[in-house]
Amino acid sequence: MNSFIGTYECKADAKGRLMVPAVLKKQMSVALQDGFVLKRSVFQPCLELYPMSEWNILMLKINKLNRFKKKNNDFIRRFTAGVKVVEVDSAGRLLIPKDLISFSGILKDVVLASSVNILEIWDKNKYEQAIDDAASDFADLAEEVMGQEVSDDEIS
Repeated sequence: MNSFIGTYECKADAKGRLMVPAVLKKQMSVALQDGFVLKRSVFQPCLELYPMSEWNILMLKINKLNRFKKKNNDFIRRFTAGVKVVEVDSAGRLLIPKDLISFSGILKDVVLASSVNILEIWDKNKYEQAIDDAASDFADLAEEVMGQEVSDDEIS
């Protein structure tokens, strides 16, 4: 499993290209040859960048859904809407397709935020607003999600 660390700021040019910061590119080195999948986030107005290996693991789960259930087909269609295979070019740039730029509202200032095994790509203003909106509820959320007693088996 890939794991990313950090939050980085960069700029998108008029064509939707952004220069991946060197420290992040180094973390991505294992995945650079296989490429990435870029998609709309389900819960936020941002994009999610999956290393191909992580995307393939996710697709194994999705492929187990029974397609004879309408809600499963609806979920798959919406989950994969706008999905694109992307690569970081030799200059260290990532091209964000126009439809995904439009969905995420990315203008110029961009935040690349690690989310364990994927990266979230945000318009900087929207990212800061999302962080500010969640700040007051974070302590309660942290306690609910992480404050449960766990056994040693669950920690790994």
